[in-house]
Formats: sequence, C-alpha cells, structure tokens
Amino acid sequence: MDGSIQTFEKPVGIAILAMGGQGGGVLADWIVALAEAEGWFAQSTSVPGVAQRTGATIYYVEIMRPQPGRQPILSLMPVPGDVDVVIAAEMMEAGRAIQRGLVTPDKTTLIASSHRSLAVLEKAKPGDGRADAGTVAATATQVARRFLAADMQAMAERSGSVISAALFGALAGSAALPFGRDAFEATIRAAGVGVEGSLRAFAAGFASVSAAPEAKPAQAPAPAIISGGSEAERAELVRAVQRIEQDFPAPSRDMLRHGVRRLVDFQDAAYAHEYLDRVAGLLKLDSAGHGFALTAEAAKQIAVAMSYDDVIRVADLKTRSSRTARVRAEVAAKPDQLVGTTEFFHPRLEEICATLPVAWGLALERSDMWSGLVRKLFERGRRIQTGTLRGFLTLYAISALKPRRRTLLRHQREQAHLAAWLALVAQHAATDGRLGVELLKCRRLVKGYSDTHARGQSKFARVTGAVALLAGREDAAAWIRRLRDAALADEDGTMLEGALATVASLSLPEPVGTTS
Repeated sequence: MDGSIQTFEKPVGIAILAMGGQGGGVLADWIVALAEAEGWFAQSTSVPGVAQRTGATIYYVEIMRPQPGRQPILSLMPVPGDVDVVIAAEMMEAGRAIQRGLVTPDKTTLIASSHRSLAVLEKAKPGDGRADAGTVAATATQVARRFLAADMQAMAERSGSVISAALFGALAGSAALPFGRDAFEATIRAAGVGVEGSLRAFAAGFASVSAAPEAKPAQAPAPAIISGGSEAERAELVRAVQRIEQDFPAPSRDMLRHGVRRLVDFQDAAYAHEYLDRVAGLLKLDSAGHGFALTAEAAKQIAVAMSYDDVIRVADLKTRSSRTARVRAEVAAKPDQLVGTTEFFHPRLEEICATLPVAWGLALERSDMWSGLVRKLFERGRRIQTGTLRGFLTLYAISALKPRRRTLLRHQREQAHLAAWLALVAQHAATDGRLGVELLKCRRLVKGYSDTHARGQSKFARVTGAVALLAGREDAAAWIRRLRDAALADEDGTMLEGALATVASLSLPEPVGTTS
C-alpha cells in the first residue's frame, strides 16, 4: 500500500506530541498494546513538558517485528531524522516537531490535528499574537513524506470522546503500521474505558485520512435571522437590515450585518441603529475610488467599541444556558453528571462606580470616606460558584442591569470616548483617507476591563495623540500604523516609547546654520 513502511527489520519509531488532558499517554499505551497483541516488541517512554499550552509532552514508542535469533535494543528517545511516524495533537505541535528535526521527507508520516489551542505567549500578547497555522501546514507538506491533517478535536467532541481516539483512528487510516483496522479497534475494546465513544472518534479519524475528500458545494451566505423579542423590536431589526442593503456600499455590508447582530445582543435594536448612524457619518467621507475602505473598517471597529466589556456583559455571558452547554461539552459530561463552575472576580472601586448611575458613581469616586469603605468591603478576590443558586442569582442580578446600561457612568464615559475618537477620524479622513483608516484601527488597543482596559486606553491616547505631529505628512498613515504595532508588541509599552521618541524627532525644526 502506498505510504506504508516497506520494511520492518528495523524498529519503527513513533513520536506523539500532546498536551495535558489530550490523552497522549493513552495513545502511546494503545500503540504498545496493539503491537504486543500482534506479537511485536514494543517500548514507550515520555518526556514531560509544562502543562496548559506552554509545552507538550513527547511520548515516544518504538515497535519491532521479532527477528529469529535476535533480541531488539529499542531507543528511549526520538532521534532527529529517524522517526517514522509523528502524531501531533495540535497544529503548532506539528510545527515544533518539524523544528526539532523529527520530520523528514524521506521517512516521516506526519499526522496532525488542524485545530488550534493557543499557547500562553499567544494569549498574552496585547494584539493578535496567534501564530500562523497556515505556514506550519505549508511547511509540513514540504518536509514530511506524507502530511495528514484534519480537525481531530472536533471529531472527538462530536463523538463524546477525547482527541487521542481520533488520532489513533488516523494512524490506522494512514496505513503507516502493518496492522489491520480490526486490530486497532480490538485494542480500544480491550482497554475497557469509554469504549463506545472512543470507537466513534476512531472511526471519524480513520475516515478523515483514508477516504478521498468529497467536494462540497459552495454555500450561500446565511440570511439575517430575525427572531426573538417583541414585535416592535423585530420590526426595528428588520429596518436595520434594510438600511444596510439600501444605504451602504457592498464592501461593508457583511461586516455591518455582524455588527448589528453583535449590538442587538449587547443592548437592543435601537443601539444597533445608533451604530449604523455613526458608520453613515464616515461613509460621507469615503468613496468608491478607495474601495470604501474607511466605511468597511468603521463597520468593524465601531461595533467593537460600542460592545465594550463591562461587568454587566461579563455576568450576562456567564449565566447563559449556551455557555453552560459549551462547558459541559468541553468536559464531555454525561446527561446525569453534575458540572460545577467557579468564576473568579476581583472587583475594583472603578468597576463599582462605573456600574452606578452617573451622579452616584461620580459622588462615590469623589468621596474619600465612601470610596475607602467600598474598597474595604469589596476590593478582594471572589470565587462565585454559578452552579449554586446564590452564585447564579448574584451574576444574574448584575446581568439584569442591561436595560439600565445607558444611564450608568461607564456607558457615559464610553460614549464620550467614542465621540472624541470618531471626531478625530473624521477630521483627518476628510483630507487623508489612509490616515482615517489607520486611526480607526487604533481601537484595537482598547479592550477588556479593569487594568487591561486602563492600559489599553493609555496606549490609545498616546498613539492617536501623535497624529498632531504627523498630520499633513505623506507618510502619516504609515507612522500611525507603526506606532499601533509597537503598542501591541509588548504590555509595558517599551517599544511604543521608542517609536514615539522617533516621531517626536521628526517634528523638530531643522538646526539653524551659522555663518562666519
């Protein structure tokens, strides 16, 4: 069979890269049990990494067919350039296997799950710190003898199992080992744990690499769904969708539809109309000659800015039934099993004031006595168990403030910040469309709540404040982009400080020459 290992007079090396909870040890045990059941020699070892996406454990298995009169000596660790099969439980782990030299074009079958589980460094970066999985896949195609990839995690979740079972199926489907499917399935049955779910995941993994992919017809975009709420609210939402089709250019419509859905979920249909009004204000400064780039970017960034993270939003999301269902699916809970969730909160005076009506919030901020008392009572870490009635009702009561959001201090401040930002964009977009687009993108700097939000707003103010020094320059847009990228590059703002110093030097007057 094409792709099969042609000779088994030497040991077959199989490296498995998996993180905690993905069943890498179980997969290694299955491979050992499979080989031994077929009369082969087998040995497995593991080198643990750091759990929770800062490093994977490498499990290494060597198997060998018995040779008359010979006793095998099997290796305790994978040797770069001499690994027959590499199994990666996540796409970036496949990339790390390539970096370590475990994957070679003349020898290695690389099997990987195409899903992403973000590393700590990816999550910690203020901007979009995700590594490019496409680059890993393209490299794997070049450096592996065969590269087989599919979303094994999704298969496992649909099957009510774990990813190791789907990867075991992919190994069987790859024909990299000379054992039939029945032998693989018998190994799962012999283990006796979660057999039915594991067999379903195994079958999905097997099919994903052994069958030719079926051509899927192109799907038309899903129409906007108008449902829920009162009749008046549904009518307002219909009118919002109609406004998008009638009043906005085609390049911005998809993003506007997403924005409307997001803001209706965040607040209500009237809030979505406020969003369309703001985008329409910038549309007047845009043109087809520039591909309506300003309008398309405004559709995205204004929607994000208007759906800011506050404690009401957080409480709302944490008490939704859809969230409970997702958590249960992630831990593969059975219908009769109870799942408890503990939420971690650390409220600050600023969040408490922001959740009060404007006058009350300002009064509390200005009162040393009352603010000190509130800090003493509330500023400490809290663990709220939403699986209990008391914990659930606590968050549900906070989420119930949603209809009152427009009257609260946080909303007033967000609206003022939004208005000042859009006024700045409009001021410069009128003469430099590219600069207007870059100023819109600066909203990426502001995210989250509490300290994260405060740091983001500080960086936003410093980057957009530099436009006063750059306006009128042909490269003003490029400089704002550089400043924004510098602000996103690190949390403490060291790179931004350096970039701002460079911008300041650009505006210094030329030194006056002297004459003798």
